[in-house]
Amino acid sequence: MSEFVDFNNGVVTVRFEGTLTQAALLQAQQAVADIIRVEGKVRILVNAEKFEGWESGGAWDDFTFQDESDPFVEKLAIVGDKRWEDLALMFVAKGLRRFPIEYFGTGEREKAYSWVRAAP
Repeated sequence: MSEFVDFNNGVVTVRFEGTLTQAALLQAQQAVADIIRVEGKVRILVNAEKFEGWESGGAWDDFTFQDESDPFVEKLAIVGDKRWEDLALMFVAKGLRRFPIEYFGTGEREKAYSWVRAAP
């Protein structure tokens, strides 16, 4: 699993490739939390176009990052293979969080970026 976090124009971009491990998720969450501490409100774009699933086992039910960061997140866009859409939206708790979350198919990164940058 590789992860990458970048910040530009108010958008935090997180890229996950391969199988998502808890260690990679925690690293990405820490990087996003560091950006939030400096910038305040952010919008997040997750590029999961080369995502291959989650590692089995582990404590995937730790919502500490979500609880601490949600007040500072304005929108969340995810780009990935449509076969992961339902699981990814369940993983990020779409419908239970206070900001809009949308999923875009592979190859729709520009569309996702435009959506995440647009006014809520």
